[in-house]
Amino acid sequence: MKQRIDLQFFAQEKTEKATPKKRQDTRKKGQVPKSTDVNTALILLAVFLFLFLYGKVLGNHLFSTMEHVYKEYILQDVTEHAIPAMFKELTMESVLVMLPILLIALIVGMGASMLQVGFMFTPEAIKFKLEKINPLKGLKRIFSLRALVEFLKSMLKITLVGLLASSIIWFSLDSLMLLSLKSVQDGFFEVARLTGIIGALTACLLLFLSIPDYIYQKYDHEKQIRMSKQDVKDEQKKMEGDPQIKSKRKQKQMDMAMQRMMQEVPEADVVITNPTHFAIALRYDEENMDAPVITAKGADFIAYRIKTAAKQNEVVLVENKPLARALYYQTDIGDKVPEELFKATAEVLAYVYRLKNKLV
Repeated sequence: MKQRIDLQFFAQEKTEKATPKKRQDTRKKGQVPKSTDVNTALILLAVFLFLFLYGKVLGNHLFSTMEHVYKEYILQDVTEHAIPAMFKELTMESVLVMLPILLIALIVGMGASMLQVGFMFTPEAIKFKLEKINPLKGLKRIFSLRALVEFLKSMLKITLVGLLASSIIWFSLDSLMLLSLKSVQDGFFEVARLTGIIGALTACLLLFLSIPDYIYQKYDHEKQIRMSKQDVKDEQKKMEGDPQIKSKRKQKQMDMAMQRMMQEVPEADVVITNPTHFAIALRYDEENMDAPVITAKGADFIAYRIKTAAKQNEVVLVENKPLARALYYQTDIGDKVPEELFKATAEVLAYVYRLKNKLV
C-alpha cells in the first residue's frame, strides 16, 4: 500500500519539461517568460536619447509658449469665450510637446515586448475570472517566494539607482551652485542636461540589471509549466485518443472492410484455396481488365468465411497450395495478379471456364 502511494506521489511530481502543446496552451493564456525590467529600461533609454537629440527644440517650444501666455493671455479679458479658446490652444501646444515622447515610448515598449515573446494576441488573458479576485490566492501570491524575489530585486534597483543619481549630482555640484547666476533659460537647459544624463545612465543600469532578471523569469516560467509523468501521459491520450476508443474504432473499420470484401465474393470467378489456411477470390473481365484482380483474401477464419460465402453463391473453389500462398503474400485486395503468376492463374481460370461450360 505504501509503495503504491509512493508511486502515485512520484507520478504527480512535476519533473518533466513542458511539451510543445503545453507551451502553446500557456502562450494562448498569455503566460510567457517576460521581464518588465527590459521594457522599462529600453523605454527610458529611448526617451532620454530622444530628449538629448530634440530636447533643445522642445525646450524652445515650451519657452515660446510660456512667453506667448505671459505676453498675450495676460492682456486678454477673462470671458466665457476666451477661456475655452485659451484652454484649447494650450492643450494643442502640450500635445505637440508630449506626443513625440509618448509615441517613442509606445513604439519602443511594443518592440521590447515583441523582442522577448514575439507577436502575441491573447484575448483569453484579459477574460474576467473570479479566481483573480480570490483574497486567499492574493495573499498566497503576496507571501510567496516569487514576491520575496521581486521585493529584493526592487530594493536592489532603488539602492543602485539612488547611488548613481547621488554620484552624478555630487560630481555636478559646482555647476548646480551657479544656477542662481544664470538666466532662466540657461538654468533650465542645465537642469535638463543633468536630468538627461541621470535618466540615460539609469536606463543603462536598469538594462544591465534586466539581463539576469530575464534569465530568472525564463527559469521561473519553465519551472511553473513543468509537467508530471501522468500529465504527459494524459496529454498523449488526449491527442491520440483513448486506447480503448481507438481500438474500438479500428475494429469497426476492420469490420466494415471485411463486410465490403465479403460482398465482393459472390461476384468472383474463382476462389483459390490452400485448402484450409488461405483463400483468395479472383475476378476477371476479359473486355475491361488486363489481368485478373484480387477481390478478397484471408487466412484461417477469414479464409473459412470466404469459402463459405463462395459455396453459398456457387463460386468455384480450386485447391492450389503454391498459387494461393503466393497470391496471399504478394498481393493486396484490389491488386492485379503479378506477371510471374499469370500462367498459373490462367490455368486455374481455364479450368473454371471449362467446368462452367460443362455445367451449361
